[in-house]
Amino acid sequence: MIETLHDGRFLRLYRNGNWEYVARPHARGAAFIAARTDDDELLLVEQFRVPLQRACIELPAGIVGDEAAFADEDFETAALRELEEETGYRAGCIEHILTGPTAPGMSSELLHFYVATQLMRVHDGGGVEGENITVHRVPIATIQPWLLAQMAAGKRVDPRVYVGLWFLAQLVR
Repeated sequence: MIETLHDGRFLRLYRNGNWEYVARPHARGAAFIAARTDDDELLLVEQFRVPLQRACIELPAGIVGDEAAFADEDFETAALRELEEETGYRAGCIEHILTGPTAPGMSSELLHFYVATQLMRVHDGGGVEGENITVHRVPIATIQPWLLAQMAAGKRVDPRVYVGLWFLAQLVR
């Protein structure tokens, strides 16, 4: 039997037997985008993450279906919107790569992973109101030392950055 332990604004905590996990009751999943420029750069975003109490380097991403205005938005459209909001780039080509769990031991959330190419800059990015996102265009050829330098500076790097790099190397030529 599944028991609801707490109902928050964005998260719900459940217990099923002795296992506790969270769900986003007003969302259908999350979209993550590995976006490669024509100059072979990976677009990354940096933002302060409250649970970590520090800045985090991440792929552009967003929760899908959690805002009333976008409740029925499909995942590809949400991915394109999030990419543009966060980075200021519009993709001419987007490809769905996979759908899978974000943190299967803790959350029921599924991520929808995309690769975006043929990018055109349309504004500076930075996210929507309430977000304070810094956009980084990092040459893929030198990304490893760049990421190590970010970690040395005390930032966290989301491992999905490496997943995105792998997909770009394997699937996009």
